[in-house]
Amino acid sequence: MAHYDYRCTSCSTVFEVEHGMTEHPQVTCPVCGAPADKVFSSSGIEFKGSGFYNTDQRGGSSTTKASAAPSSGCENCPHKGE
Repeated sequence: MAHYDYRCTSCSTVFEVEHGMTEHPQVTCPVCGAPADKVFSSSGIEFKGSGFYNTDQRGGSSTTKASAAPSSGCENCPHKGE
């Protein structure tokens, strides 16, 4: 169940009503009994800057560097010169 704010069309009292998201009940003011309208307000989420997607990724390059392959000629190889 979700909580919604409603404002009375007669006395302007603001109150909260709990109902399902898909429900659209006829709401009346608890003070005077007049019809009430749903109050729409902005969300508490605020996106600023170049975007959260770019900043969520770890820093640096997205590819990892492979370690250098060992050289084929080894100075201390016992099979050197065979």
